[in-house]
Amino acid sequence: MVALSSNLLYSAFFLYLIATFLFGGAIRDKRKQYEKPNKWAAVAITITILGFITHLGYFVTRWVASGHAPVSNMFEFITAFSMMFVLAFILLYFLYKVAILGLFTLPITLLIIAYGSMFPTDISPLIPALQTDWLAIHVTTTALGSAILSISFIAGIIYLLRSIDQTKHSKGTFWLEVIMYTMVATIAFILITSVFRGMEYEAVYKWVDRKDQEVEMTYNLPSIVGPNQGELLTKGKMEALVDVPAIIAAGKLNTVIWSAFTGLLLYGVLRLILKKRISSALQPLTKNINFDLVDEIGYRSVAIGFPIFTLGALIFAMIWAQIAWTRFWGWDPKEVWALITWLFYAAYLHLRLSKGWQGEKSAWLGVIGFAIIVFNLIFVNLIIAGLHSYA
Repeated sequence: MVALSSNLLYSAFFLYLIATFLFGGAIRDKRKQYEKPNKWAAVAITITILGFITHLGYFVTRWVASGHAPVSNMFEFITAFSMMFVLAFILLYFLYKVAILGLFTLPITLLIIAYGSMFPTDISPLIPALQTDWLAIHVTTTALGSAILSISFIAGIIYLLRSIDQTKHSKGTFWLEVIMYTMVATIAFILITSVFRGMEYEAVYKWVDRKDQEVEMTYNLPSIVGPNQGELLTKGKMEALVDVPAIIAAGKLNTVIWSAFTGLLLYGVLRLILKKRISSALQPLTKNINFDLVDEIGYRSVAIGFPIFTLGALIFAMIWAQIAWTRFWGWDPKEVWALITWLFYAAYLHLRLSKGWQGEKSAWLGVIGFAIIVFNLIFVNLIIAGLHSYA
């Protein structure tokens, strides 16, 4: 069953890849795509739906194999989030019939799946606190809400690529390029992790944690930062250059640092090849967009996703917290960032509806909101120690 689950995920990945190229063909048609989608788009969305069904098959078969909702570690949650992301796209596609939305959504989906696959994929028994139906209720609802909210990022990027003048340097071009670098750094993480995984690189550290217990940590990349007063047990491996406090997950921070530096290297190579900013190279893909329609998609995704996120990340979370920890709120880092996310999108809706923040302002808010979601997913889960930290 586990092998079947993995094969279904691989199949979904390749179906999304094929659909990406088909959506690329759809936007090359200069006819009015927004009135009646062309044949390319029709085939592309059909294959996307097949990919989603296959992706859902992965989710169900892994659930059966593990006996619990497959959202209990980083690999499972990220692949579940990517599935919800595609579902959100499909729903909004049928509302608006905009092919370019698929051209940008599916590559991000591929990147998310590939990123998640870099984490351990083994099925592990749940700790007692997670052995409850609230795991599925809370986490899947939160993932769905976050995924629908994230479509505002896709709409925002499309809008900004088209609206910002790439012929001159500005704050807009700078921040767009920061976004492009972040995506490149994610690709770099996937590449560098795959390389060292192929080399079977391992370095083991021993140290005493905050509970005065002796623990070990395995590094799969050469150690730039290490645990506080940690001892390297593996001979012939690189010693850490800097020790970090116990509140920081040193191994995960080490991975982030590797991703950042290799991302810079890969970004530099791409700039040399393209001889222009990456955002400038992508801009021609957006030349036929309808500004008002793309802006409406960004707003609609937040309007739909916000109540779902509220239900999953706040209401269901507080009910489960009361059951598990006998308190509704405890200022755990994950709880704090869930609240920050909620407050941000509440402010988005307020500024949009009351202050008339539309167009470019709304697009930037969609991008910032996704950055908060990603920070919550990656840094809070991995770097900051807390009750919600994933293995």
